[in-house]
Amino acid sequence: MSDCIFCKIASGEIPSDFVYEDENVAAFRDLNPQAPVHILVIPKKHYASSAAVDDSSVWSSLMNSAVKIARDFGLEKNGYRMVINTGEQGGQSVPHLHLHLLAGRNLGWPPG
Repeated sequence: MSDCIFCKIASGEIPSDFVYEDENVAAFRDLNPQAPVHILVIPKKHYASSAAVDDSSVWSSLMNSAVKIARDFGLEKNGYRMVINTGEQGGQSVPHLHLHLLAGRNLGWPPG
């Protein structure tokens, strides 16, 4: 989508400091971090939300990448959280599927 900020980041139109990138996925630090480690993991192909995904390989790429990033950052020692918000009431603020990888502090439950 031409007006999607995450599509522009994934394509390189908007510069970003990727912490991870492969042919299907890009990951970068959130500009408004909610934890000491807050990384957004996105598919490079546009999906408006998790509800729009019709290809199981998208989930495989997204989750495998998030786990790899967590390992690379050494997050498994103390733990981390992966969150996908879907829709307005689910807290989704950017209409492009994205996974939040959060770590570096105690994360309360329920989340909010």
